[in-house]
Amino acid sequence: MASTTASDKIANLQAAVAGLNQISENEKNGFINLVSRYLSGEAQHVEWSKIQTPTDEVVVPYDSLAGIPEGSSDVKNLLDKLVVLKLNGGLGTTMGCTGPKSVIEVRDGLTFLDLIVIQIENLNNKYGSNVPLLLMNSFNTHDDTQKIVEKYTNSNVEIHTFNQSQYPRLVAEDFLPLPSKGQTGKDGWYPPGHGDVFPSLYNSGKLDALLSKGKEYVFVANSDNLGALVDLKILNHLIQNKNEYCMEVTPKTLADVKGGTLISYEGRVQLLEIAQVPDEHVGEFKSIEKFKIFNTNNLWVNLQAVKRLVEADALKMEIIPNPKEVDGVKVLQLETAAGAAIRFFDKAIGINVPRSRFLPVKATSDLLLVQSDLYTLQDGFVVRNPARANPENPSIELGPEFKKVSNFLGRFKSIPSIIELDSLKVAGDVWFGAGVALKGKVSIVAKADTKLEIPDEAVIANKEINGPEDL
Repeated sequence: MASTTASDKIANLQAAVAGLNQISENEKNGFINLVSRYLSGEAQHVEWSKIQTPTDEVVVPYDSLAGIPEGSSDVKNLLDKLVVLKLNGGLGTTMGCTGPKSVIEVRDGLTFLDLIVIQIENLNNKYGSNVPLLLMNSFNTHDDTQKIVEKYTNSNVEIHTFNQSQYPRLVAEDFLPLPSKGQTGKDGWYPPGHGDVFPSLYNSGKLDALLSKGKEYVFVANSDNLGALVDLKILNHLIQNKNEYCMEVTPKTLADVKGGTLISYEGRVQLLEIAQVPDEHVGEFKSIEKFKIFNTNNLWVNLQAVKRLVEADALKMEIIPNPKEVDGVKVLQLETAAGAAIRFFDKAIGINVPRSRFLPVKATSDLLLVQSDLYTLQDGFVVRNPARANPENPSIELGPEFKKVSNFLGRFKSIPSIIELDSLKVAGDVWFGAGVALKGKVSIVAKADTKLEIPDEAVIANKEINGPEDL
């Protein structure tokens, strides 16, 4: 009986989707395909006993990669095979911003996008190469991004944009698309996760255009990861070894226990996400001892292989159901992740890279780190200050008063020095003067209804502060 219901749902869904003229035939087909897979229950269950720790051949230590001869024509030849693709579909809503997250100012008045363009421009200028930048937008970020990229018209970087798919949200109760029930505004739709990068690159026509120009590899990264720079050693290794797919992984810390990890499974390398882990093994999955590495979402992928697999409809990544509510209606978004595609590519590997290649800005606490004296800006690269003795960054916990970027910036006359900080907790109505230095373990929690001002030039070391009397 269950199979009939699933096929009934699909038949009804197909009829409803046929009437949605806001999206293309490719998007309609991709969406129906995704829902059919979800309803068929083909969720991939991992047999725990078959999981193996990957060897150094599968997850290659970064230090073992061959060096690159500086300034040689070899470098230009390498770079001319490369395209950089930044995932630019996210809005800065969690940080209280409207518009694409990539236009939040990170340092010295420069946004994520400014830094990305400067980095690629420096490479192109230095080596005489032509590395283009592709931005994958969602329908949420498309219009704003089109306006923003105009300011780079005179830069030495070709910038191309394309949109990822736009899928209708599913009403959980009857599996019909929300837009066919009258919700035709933006809330009726969603972008189906970054696993959609491969079909969207193909459907946009960009993939064939890149191949016709002799491009071989695409470096895919989140636009908010300031550590995701072009790395010639990685590119050289992949070309020499004809690897079709490479995921950069880095050693886990306690902050990364939920991140996906690479495993060897039935003879292939595979991404294991926490959602796939049987309940009784979740503790083991989170342990740093057994699963030592996690996915940074910096991916290097062979373009010919993408074309082959998309045309064969072979990229059937695990489906991530994401329940939401729109105007009181329970809806479902079905999404996929680009990292999960690793198991479909031949000669796929991981490379265990230094932590410096993973510097995402997900919240204002991350923004505090990258705006502080822990980092400097050189040629568009955010570089860690060598004066910091501890290899790990301080842990920073900011209260809701600091959640929005505008509030965060308003509460600091200048960003404190945190070069000697181990941990910081700030909550309540706290305001920082200029030239403050924080060292060791610091907790500043203002009492209720108390405005707590940290004076200019204050040095606070290993201290708990709850009111002016503690300063």
